[in-house]
Amino acid sequence: MDTLELMKYRRSIRRYTDRQVPEEDLLKILEAGAYAPNAGGGQRSRFVACQDRMLNEAIGKLNIARFDRSHLVGGFVSKEQPSIIDDPTIRSGFYGAPTVITIFGPKSFLYSIPDAYCAAENMVIEATALGISSCILARGEETFSNPEGEKILCEWNIPDTMIARCFVILGYADGDYPMSKPRKEGRYMIVK
Repeated sequence: MDTLELMKYRRSIRRYTDRQVPEEDLLKILEAGAYAPNAGGGQRSRFVACQDRMLNEAIGKLNIARFDRSHLVGGFVSKEQPSIIDDPTIRSGFYGAPTVITIFGPKSFLYSIPDAYCAAENMVIEATALGISSCILARGEETFSNPEGEKILCEWNIPDTMIARCFVILGYADGDYPMSKPRKEGRYMIVK
């Protein structure tokens, strides 16, 4: 499958089986993140891949602990792959994914957020090529901004100069792989 077709095929998956991502595939996904575009070629982002289910569940709960529905634009994501926006009974922001990658960037670097999301995009494209389902999640900054989160960062040896910017959750889709949503018209143009 060529790159554009791979991008068109990829979906954000929020329902996972218990099957764990093999380490050899996880290493390829992490390597894809390491080769993402980054400001000035500085390679400042850092990745922590966690395959500890209990820890992922605990961090997933921290991820939605301060989720504020009043700041949402729109109110529906997917019937097939519901998000916490669609279903307030979901209690983990990681949707039961067996592998979670936290992407960190320097707190004081202007471009650490775009760098993190470029890495996340590379990761989900590589995951799709490997037959692994994924989703990019936000709320990294607030996930660890509490005593329990700070303790985890300490255990991971994350310096206080770094901050979680986003997450990539990985696993195998539970149920049918969803179809693509139609693309909205008028989202791009060419000026000559």
